[in-house]
This record gives sequence, C-alpha cells and structure tokens, in this order.
Amino acid sequence: MKNFLKLQCIAIAVFLISCTNNNDESAPVFPEGSTESVNLWVQDSMKRYYYWADQMPAKPDYHLPVKDFFKSLLSSQDRFSFMVNTEDSSTYPRSIRNMYGFDYTVAKLASNQVVTIVKLVLQNSPAFNAGLERGMIITKINGKTITAANAESMASSIKDQTVVDLTVGKWQNGAITDEKNITVYYGFSFEQPILSKVFEKNGKKAGYLYIYDFPDGMTPILNQKFAEFKAAGVQELILDLRYNYGGSVSSAAALCSLIPSGLSSGSPFIIFKGNKNGGEVKRTFAQQIAYDPKALDFNTLRANALGLQKVFILTSNSTASAAEIVINNLKPYMQVIQIGDTTLGKDMAGFVVEDKRKPRKISWQIHPVIYKVFNASGAGEYNNGISPQIIVNEYAGLPLLPLGDPNETLISSALNGGYFKSEGQEKNGNVTILYQSDVPPVMMEK
Repeated sequence: MKNFLKLQCIAIAVFLISCTNNNDESAPVFPEGSTESVNLWVQDSMKRYYYWADQMPAKPDYHLPVKDFFKSLLSSQDRFSFMVNTEDSSTYPRSIRNMYGFDYTVAKLASNQVVTIVKLVLQNSPAFNAGLERGMIITKINGKTITAANAESMASSIKDQTVVDLTVGKWQNGAITDEKNITVYYGFSFEQPILSKVFEKNGKKAGYLYIYDFPDGMTPILNQKFAEFKAAGVQELILDLRYNYGGSVSSAAALCSLIPSGLSSGSPFIIFKGNKNGGEVKRTFAQQIAYDPKALDFNTLRANALGLQKVFILTSNSTASAAEIVINNLKPYMQVIQIGDTTLGKDMAGFVVEDKRKPRKISWQIHPVIYKVFNASGAGEYNNGISPQIIVNEYAGLPLLPLGDPNETLISSALNGGYFKSEGQEKNGNVTILYQSDVPPVMMEK
C-alpha cells in the first residue's frame, strides 16, 4: 500500500504527532488500546487540524468502530478526508486504477450505441503487461456484457477481486473488431514517466508534456524536459493533466515556476487557509518548492524557464488537487487556456496525522482536509471544479489515439486553437458519458 499512498496522497508535509493529551477534565477516559481510546485520539486530532473542526459533533458515539466514528465527525461538505489502518490493507481506498492499472469510460454514441472505452493504461502496470491498450473497447468483464445499467455495479465488483477477465476489441468504422480475451491480475503499478513531445504548429514549435501525477523529487526530470524544450526553441506549451489526481504541492510549484515570464524568488505562489488553529499560510514559489527536500532550487529551475505569456492545459473530471493548483495558481501570471472537461474540484490540501510514539500504540493514519488553497490573487473556492474555456469531449473522436499523438482529440484541439480537427478518426458528434471508473476517486493529498 506504500505505492498507493504515494500515488493518491499528496503532501505539504508529513506531520509527526504523538497521541494527543486531552486537557479537558470533562473528557471521557478509556482503557489504553480500546476502540474508544483510539476514537478519542481521532477526535482530538481532528479538533486540532480538521478544516471543518467547528462543525464536528460535540458528543460523538465513542463506541462506534473506528472508521464509522471517523465518518461521524466529517462535514457534509467533505468529499475527500479518509483514514486507514496501516496494519489492515482492507481499510485502504480501492480503485480499478490502483489495483490493475487502467480506467475506462462507458459512453453512449450519437448512434445510441453504448461502448466501454479503455481511456488509460499505466505503463508497467498489470493491465499494460496483460496487453491492454488505450482505445480498446471492453465488451465483457468476467464473461458478462457491460451495459449502461450494470457498468457501475460491475466496476465495484472488480475492486473485490484479485483477477479480472476482459473481452476486448478494436473500434473500426463504427464497429468492434478483432475481439480477444485478456486476463489482468491484481498488482502494483510503478511510477509513471513524463511524456514529452515537440509539435510544429503554424510555423511555431509547441512543447507537449503529459504528467500523470506530482510525486516529490520530480524537479530534476522537469528541469531536464524544459531544458530540452528551450533548446528546441519551443514557443508554446501544452500541459496534459487530464488523468492527474495530484501529488506534491511542491512539485506543482516547480512546474509552474518553469512556465511564465517575470517570476522572482519572492513571487507569491499559494495561500493555505485552515481552521482557527491552522490560520493562514502564504508561500512564494521558492518557499513551496523548498518543502521538497529533494527539489532543485527555484533559481536553478528558472534558468530553463520558457518565459511564456500563455499555456494550454488539457483537463477532465479526473484532474484534481495539485493538478488543479497548477491551473489556478498560474492564472495571476499568464493566460491559461483550459481545454477539455471540468476538473474534479479538490480545492483542498492536508497532511498525514499519525502516532509517532516508539513503540507506536495506534496503527491508524488520518488523512484529513486541513486547508483550502488559493492563488496569489486570493482566488480559489473551486469545489465544483474548474471549468474550461474550451469544452471538448475526449470521446468525440474514436478510436482514442495514444497520448502524445498530435491527432488525439484534446491535443488536436490545442494545436488548432480549440477546434477539433483530426484525420483518420471517426467524428461521433454528441457523446454522452454514462459512467467513468475513476470519477469521483476516493483520495486525499499529503
């Protein structure tokens, strides 16, 4: 599960705490190690850090199972806080992407045909190694035909298994051909590479970066990619964040520092607003980047900055968290042209709360929402998602082409000023999304 947390949980910092001492003489006292004592620790921790601490119930039921007790404390506005028991893997959030390394979308085409489209296959994942490819059409899962009515229940059932049998085919001229069976086993996916390309666009060179997530320690590869762009004479940039759940805010800040002109080490990047204990925290680009101990410093990164006035960013309902921070926090410094679909709407961040006593007495970790995030202009509050200026349906052209292909729907739209113009792909007109295996994800940032 370590890899899962690295993939799904992004951090400002990992906060190390011991079991909280409750100084309230009226607080209940429970035997150490009991469920009730763990719940009291959860409550005390949440009172201190939780963004909506003032909305927590005054008299919760300490006799509830730990996970149920935690849920009883959450605000109705909270979609993202969760907790896990590090000694029980069944308590961790489960998703098809995390377990098998792929995601799919069920869509109804203009012809009323319902198709299940593989939209993402992680490199070196179980799905990748089994031969699954982006753009394939899934016709059956475990021998059962997927329909609009059963897509969601079938996706849920996959999470309870350790092996899944898929019948897949290719989309060609409005029909599914070359069907075959693929077996995908549960397993871990490795860290995803950044994909970069340079396209010629109206006599200009456009750099393209597909970034899957924002792990700590990614500044060297970002610096390398932008050095290559700069050497190639790139004049425009397309950031593909359509499947990016987030990651390290520091890595997001590093990416942002490499794009616009006019930044200095003192340029403000982000504002964190917490509860009455957390208050308000402001950080510059340089300060936020430095929170990653493995990061290259701001001045080193700026040496390879492109100094652009605008950037194209490709998004979907799966674009979340640190990826949304990139969109929102670049806006005070340059024109951001967002293409695709509305983002998930995670305008929040936090850190892991856990017992660091030696020996540790509580094995639970809390991943609460602790801050709301805002850009240098004070703009935030995008819990309903960030809407694109140019709405483009990724499934308007089938088959889905590989990420990085200039004729792929969203990339083609960016290269053609927001107009989808792709050769060799079938134009499907109005496409209705019925179900997506990764929306909404259960996740949290570190």
